Amino acid sequence: WAGLIPNGLGQVKPNHYADMLRAVWKNRRQLPFAWRILNDGVCDGCALGTTGMRDFTMTGIHLCTVRLNLLPLNTMPALDPAVLGDVAALRKLRSNELRDLGRLPYPMLRHRGDAGFRRVSWNEALDLIAGRIRAIDPNRLAFYLTSRGITNEVYYVAQKVARFLGTNNVDNSSRVCHAPSTTGLKQSVGAAASTCSYSDWIGSDLIVFIGSDVPNNQPVTTKYLYYAKQKGTKIAVINPFREPGLERYWVPSVFESAVFGTKLADAFFQIHTGGDIAFLNGVLKCLIEINALDQSFVDVNTVGFDEMREHLARQDWDTLELSSGASRAEMERFAHMYAHAKSAIFVWSMGITQHRFGVQNVQAIANVALARGNVGREHTGLMPIRGHSGVQGGAEMGAVPWSLPGGDALSSDTARRRFSDHYGFEVPSDLGYTAVEMLDSAYEGKLDVLYSVGGNFLETLPEPDYVAQALRNVPLRVHQDIVLTTQMLEEPAETVIILPARTRYEQSGGGTETSTERRVYFNPEIPGRRIGESRSEWEILMELAERVHPERQSQIHFPNAAAIRAEIAQVIPAYDGIQTLKRKGDAFQWGGPRLCENGSFPTRDGKAHFAALTPPELDVPEGWFLLSSRRGRQFNSMVQGDRDTLVGARRSDVLISPEDAARIGISEGRALVLRSDVGELRATCKVADIRPGNVQVYWPEGNV
Repeated sequence: WAGLIPNGLGQVKPNHYADMLRAVWKNRRQLPFAWRILNDGVCDGCALGTTGMRDFTMTGIHLCTVRLNLLPLNTMPALDPAVLGDVAALRKLRSNELRDLGRLPYPMLRHRGDAGFRRVSWNEALDLIAGRIRAIDPNRLAFYLTSRGITNEVYYVAQKVARFLGTNNVDNSSRVCHAPSTTGLKQSVGAAASTCSYSDWIGSDLIVFIGSDVPNNQPVTTKYLYYAKQKGTKIAVINPFREPGLERYWVPSVFESAVFGTKLADAFFQIHTGGDIAFLNGVLKCLIEINALDQSFVDVNTVGFDEMREHLARQDWDTLELSSGASRAEMERFAHMYAHAKSAIFVWSMGITQHRFGVQNVQAIANVALARGNVGREHTGLMPIRGHSGVQGGAEMGAVPWSLPGGDALSSDTARRRFSDHYGFEVPSDLGYTAVEMLDSAYEGKLDVLYSVGGNFLETLPEPDYVAQALRNVPLRVHQDIVLTTQMLEEPAETVIILPARTRYEQSGGGTETSTERRVYFNPEIPGRRIGESRSEWEILMELAERVHPERQSQIHFPNAAAIRAEIAQVIPAYDGIQTLKRKGDAFQWGGPRLCENGSFPTRDGKAHFAALTPPELDVPEGWFLLSSRRGRQFNSMVQGDRDTLVGARRSDVLISPEDAARIGISEGRALVLRSDVGELRATCKVADIRPGNVQVYWPEGNV
């Protein structure tokens, strides 16, 4: 128990029941529709994967405040198109205030010099975009897709449309967030996704969270952790900040936990931001020294261990301590904890991947897992957990600049020929732009059309002034979305067009999403009201392509969503089964509950690969800090409250250790200015349990 005070009254924690009441109030005008979404739809929050309010891990109802806070996006009325007539007035509003204006109901157009947008017909909007695309070099066209409720069908059609139009400039937020996981896992174990299921958590001896904060981003998982603790699972957390939500949590749907709370983490290991490789290398050194390896597994199922061991031997403890921010004793403490666990699961997120050495971070985790054979068995595995319900399928559908649906490399002549023959048109061979390369090209005047499906580069990428200028340099920007965003309001170089989209619950013919555990869920089309002239996202993309090349319309046309799923099943072997999903509750898990079972690794030689890794040099000058950004009460970049109820901090706060605060001579509540080589942020001191030498700020505010 976390304590004897009922529901943790008076403590810094979310009030789930108050949030539930607020959700009812916010959706009061569309309660029947809201209920059908919750009861029949697949959650558009994190990638846990619930069908209705149930999942495949536990019995009972699963509903979290993340999903409830997103519900108004699906139930709110249309905005008044007249408000778009004055962009200057809209620029005074914050992002949440823009969202609260309502859903986008009609296509809107703004030319350079116009005060704002005017309503146009779908024909006028699509013909204008099609005409511009026809007139340009395809390499000057780019498509970006966010994970905002986007279905596998939309990702698949988008990548096919891009290649139909002659470009591989297509990217999505899943690649931005977890590309290092994909690459690192493929190099280590041959599988580019979670090797285990959520059900493996319950019964595992040890669950390790590293660079991940599930109570904030995947709150329903705390219920899994509650039941795992009941079975004796230990939880270890490796992070610069001692996350209060991982220390203790009140699970609202479990009576005991709702009343008394649940202590989650058994041990915290606080390291420097970016100190993961050094820490894990130290753990491996200790495992070798205390003879705690699964030597039989290593000998039979892996390669590269001897090279890695020799490489480790050249790394002294002083260097590992300096680089990791942890003492040798702490690394040994974790190693002994891990050595006593017969099964272990490693869970990570963007605290691991969002580094220039993110791939090596993932390989370091895989090294530690492989050293004790914790891959491919029940209650073991490697899990890059997803924070968005729409992301896992993005890369698997091929909406990435260097690979095709199913993960085949674009550089493979055989793979390109297979897809070209199936599609009936030539798939281009040039590697496309990543999202950041799209912005760099735009900044340099090398992009003529940027087509954004959701997303807001202004609030998701660093250096917003640079991003804003890049957007202003693009002759034609197209924003396909459900609500207004700040990036839509940037001045047009020539033209900006807004296209109103439907949500996943309104998608014609239903859709599918893929969860963290590789389970593909069917989301039925929810009957109810529709907003203005909004259209299903895949239909918009398809019709645009048909207008660009009407003489080739048959090569890109899908009569319905079921036809898209049928083609996905044909070209992506792992997704064979998606064509059978038709009703609420229909789902299948590609690869089965676990990948790499019985030492069978899908690498070229059938073995898992250890990697010899050198910790990155984190050269921090005197008086400087390692800074990372964090989320509070928000979903992705959509801020839903000024106060982080898990931490008790406001969005203007910078988290700093007591030691650093005392050294500098500042106290709680003191105004600060944080400066880096690219910008500055005015903030307030929040003394917190974070590793000295590190600070954290909220995102997107910290993007400057």
